[in-house]
Amino acid sequence: MKKKILILFGGCSSEHEVSLESARAVLLHMDPERFAPLAVNISKEGRWRLCAADRDALQGAHWREAMEGCAPCTLSLDRGAPTLLLQNGLRRLSFDAAFPVLHGKNGEDGTLQGLLEMAGIPLVGCGTLASALCMDKHRAHLLAAAQTGVRAPKSSVFPRGSQLSAMSEAAARLGFPLFVKPVRGGSSIGITRISGPAELEAAVSAAFAQDDAVILEEAIPGFEVGCAVLGNAVLQTGAVDEIALSGGIFDFEEKYTLKTAEIHCPARISAEKSAEVQEAAKAIYRALGCRGFARVDLFLTPAGELVFNEVNTIPGLTAHSRYPGMMQAVGLDFQTLITRMIELGGEA
Repeated sequence: MKKKILILFGGCSSEHEVSLESARAVLLHMDPERFAPLAVNISKEGRWRLCAADRDALQGAHWREAMEGCAPCTLSLDRGAPTLLLQNGLRRLSFDAAFPVLHGKNGEDGTLQGLLEMAGIPLVGCGTLASALCMDKHRAHLLAAAQTGVRAPKSSVFPRGSQLSAMSEAAARLGFPLFVKPVRGGSSIGITRISGPAELEAAVSAAFAQDDAVILEEAIPGFEVGCAVLGNAVLQTGAVDEIALSGGIFDFEEKYTLKTAEIHCPARISAEKSAEVQEAAKAIYRALGCRGFARVDLFLTPAGELVFNEVNTIPGLTAHSRYPGMMQAVGLDFQTLITRMIELGGEA
């Protein structure tokens, strides 16, 4: 009998549109012989709608627009039998596990995971604590560095309402250039690289537009490398990739258009250094309590040092995204990858 998998996507975050494309790819690559999807779109306003998930609908040009006419639904929070309630509870659809494919706040940050765990629903991907930790750059850096010895960038954190003068002093101590980021956010939204004190106020405002705390972080020389990790007790890594920038930062636009940036998979580094990246990624994954799957990003300096950047607990999952590409490079095709993710979600 096919397992029914609840695919949750969209969400109340600045990464809503990216989530739609990831969900479409996941739905198209689920093994139709083993799984039957229930596709639930969470609108930007927080409304839940059950949508068509057949291949014809997914491949159509108007799939996004058709979501507006989908059936209102919500989760039953009664423990014991995962259930989706339709039309004010007049119809009930059972399912076996939930697969969140949401990026950023209210989806990747532990909020949705906590709801699912409270209801006793088997969860594909990281749980509540790991999701919340990995979304918080400051706390993730502190814990990963303490547990693994992989250092993090020097930084200072400021809550909303902090004096600009205090931030200016911290920036001077860190030195320029430096990065100003929301403490909790994704897809590089609200992140600014600044080269001097005159740029600080505008960068802080952009970061506070995304979160109620900002982090000032030293710029690490070198380039970024990433590693896909898959598994619970036993971990598998994908090929290490490398982001080559011609200038600026790997911001939201570059991540999804690659106008000037290039991604090399495998990375143009030695086999020994790739193995070091993979071991560091696994150590950080374990230290932060990840399970199922995640992408670990680090910096590689000209001196060969690895510096921890962040963990994406729900990385982009389109056919052209980095995580599936890393796994493809080690022989794990997209359909097999999605199957393995779902299987891992069912493990105790």
